[in-house]
This record gives sequence, structure tokens and C-alpha cells, in this order.
Amino acid sequence: MIVIKDIQEMQQWSTARKKEGKTIGFVPTMGYLHSGHLSLVKAARSKSDVSVVSSFVNPTQFAPNEDYDRYPRDFDRDKNLLETLGNDVLFFPDRNAMYPLDYETFVVTEKMATLWEGKTRPTHFRGVCTVVTKLMMIVQPDKMHMGQKDIQQCAILRRMIIDLNIPVELVIEPIIREIDGLAMSSRNVYLNPEERKAALVLSHSIFLAEQLIQQGEKDAQVIIAKMKSLIESEPLARLDYIALMNMDNLEPVSVIKSPLAIALAVYIGIIRLIDNVIIR
Repeated sequence: MIVIKDIQEMQQWSTARKKEGKTIGFVPTMGYLHSGHLSLVKAARSKSDVSVVSSFVNPTQFAPNEDYDRYPRDFDRDKNLLETLGNDVLFFPDRNAMYPLDYETFVVTEKMATLWEGKTRPTHFRGVCTVVTKLMMIVQPDKMHMGQKDIQQCAILRRMIIDLNIPVELVIEPIIREIDGLAMSSRNVYLNPEERKAALVLSHSIFLAEQLIQQGEKDAQVIIAKMKSLIESEPLARLDYIALMNMDNLEPVSVIKSPLAIALAVYIGIIRLIDNVIIR
């Protein structure tokens, strides 16, 4: 595996692979890789000729009161994990190269970015769309692999790719969970043992919603009420939102009709976690 830090060098590497007729699978990450990330890398390797993983903690998707400075980072650990998987390139750009001092261009989705996550984090998706657009322009992938755990992000990026005619296929890979059901996240390392146990209320409420739908419940408000009751029974949990939403436009649904996503965000102590399930 080679490590590329220079943007132009990354572009030249990708252009050379394209001239060789090879397809490029891409996994954008913010580093501190866990098994969920590694599953994306395995998928990229299996579905394309070569694989590129980017590691860049993107400052523009963090609000001033969020955890950019303390977001976990461990480059050497990530590099060793990717080498073990046989990844081809680790792209590790510098912050100042990605966002020079005079940088002023951003990519914005008008409506979808204002819903759900966007209400709590109003600048988040502007940063996500901008950095992912930049990374796609640099890496030039044929396929980009992202995890279902960030379901709203996936829906927004899919809309962006369609709207801007970007020749990249977005492949959404399933959520990877811990043995006890907790969705894997880099932020899980912030949880103390008591909070880690309390965090299971997210997956438990997701599984409850699935069960209710399997039993024939069609009323979205009934499902939301029962999920909310379960979450509120955990003293360390504070609900941000529960969303039963259309997969195409992220609008809330009142009657269960597949395909739809059930997503939620919950604070465990001061740590904000998300989870979801797709109902088909």
C-alpha cells in the first residue's frame, strides 16, 4: 500500500489507473477505523480493481461547539489495518491543502440538509457535501462505498451525485454492529462503561420498531411513541429525534410503506449517537 498526501499526486495516480482500464473503489473516512470501515474497504476491493481509502477529519462539517479537536485520530493504526486488508492507496491530505486560507466554495443541498440531522447540525451537510465532492474530484472513483449508519448522509450524497451529474456510483453497505447490537462508531470510544451499556437503548428501540412493523403496525406515530417511551426509560439517554422517513426525499411518513428508513439520534451523557434501519 502506498500513502499519498499530495492532491495532485493522488489525481495523477488515479488518472494512470484509468488509462490502464482499471476501476477504482473509494472509501472516504475520517480515520480511526473500526470494523464498519473495514467492511467498506473489503467491499471496495471486491467490487473494483483497485481501492483507495481517504483519511481526513473534515473541519467544515463540525460546528464550533462540536468535537473536531478531540475527534479520535491514529494514523499508524489505520495504516496497519489497511495494509492487512491489501488496500492499494491511503490518501491522507493536509487540512491547508484541502481548505486554503482563501477557500470560499461550498456545495449545498437546499432542503434535505435541513431535516433531522440538519436541525441539530445546520452546517454539517454543507461540509459533508463539499468535502465528498472534492474527494471524488481528486480520487476519480467509479464506485464510492459508504455505510448505512449515516443514512441521511447517504441519501443527500446520492441526490447530490444525481443533481450534479457526477459519474460515480454510490454503494451503501450495511451497518456493522457490536455483538450486543450497538452500531459501530468512532465516537463509541468516548463512552464510559455505564454509558456504553446505556447506549444499547438505540439499537433496542430500532429493533422494537422492526418488530412492531413485522406484527402489522402501520401507524408511524404509534411506533414513534413506543420507541420514545423505551428511550426515556434509560436515565442516561436524552432523545434528539426519531424519524420515520421516505428514503428518496427524507420527508416524514405517517403510514408505514416500504421502502422507508427509521432513524434516530440520542445523547448518551454528552455523546451523541445515531442508528437506523431500512424497512423493505
